[in-house]
Amino acid sequence: EVQVVETGGGLVQAGGSLRLSCAASGFTSDDYAIGWFRQAPGKERERESFSCIEYSDGSTYYTDSVKDRFTTSRDNAKNTVYLQMNSLKPEDTAIYYCAVGIMSGYGCHVADYDYWGPGTQVTVSS
Repeated sequence: EVQVVETGGGLVQAGGSLRLSCAASGFTSDDYAIGWFRQAPGKERERESFSCIEYSDGSTYYTDSVKDRFTTSRDNAKNTVYLQMNSLKPEDTAIYYCAVGIMSGYGCHVADYDYWGPGTQVTVSS
């Protein structure tokens, strides 16, 4: 059974930092990507990942809205991906989801992803 779990959400002041973790298990493919998506209050979950990583070689992608503030990295030994979020803004407030997509390379659209975590709340106060 595939399991995807996000941890590390919480409440932080603007300008602060949080680190989210995404632990994925139960699948056998060596070719997969991890994508981070978010759903802001009152909005639908974004259909494009703001950050995705090709797990095999660590290639990453960021949207302009998070580039230079967020960093995605992986720990192969722990099968875990981390999202380091710095200089957080109130507009970053959202439920953050981690997803696994079985693929070569990486895609950053919601349709590319097969397995989803339950999400973790990130709240940034002004």
